[in-house]
Amino acid sequence: QVQLVESGGGLVQAGGSLRLSCAASGRTFTSYAMAWFRQPPGREREFVAGISWDGGRKYYGDSVKGRFTIYRDNAKNTVDLQMNSLKSEDTAVYYCAAEPGGWGHADSAFDYWGQGTQVTVSS
Repeated sequence: QVQLVESGGGLVQAGGSLRLSCAASGRTFTSYAMAWFRQPPGREREFVAGISWDGGRKYYGDSVKGRFTIYRDNAKNTVDLQMNSLKSEDTAVYYCAAEPGGWGHADSAFDYWGQGTQVTVSS
């Protein structure tokens, strides 16, 4: 089992950057593929980015390709999301998720979730 805690959310102007971080507990971090999802106000949750256990495979939602980058540091048990060129439509609660033994793509089964961190982009 793994527990996830997100940080780094906040208010940023359109065109700016923000970096989210997710800290995972436990000693088996490399057993999990990791991902970031988001839920905009009044809308369903959507996949943002995913990364395999070793960082060798990365996946991105169409709306963030070229602007967001996902990283993981297995020595520190963290997964980060670097968000550049932010737009007002990126405003959402961002969630970190863990998938046991998978690859971290959008259709994966993510069993563990963090509590979320709010990102607000002002236009």
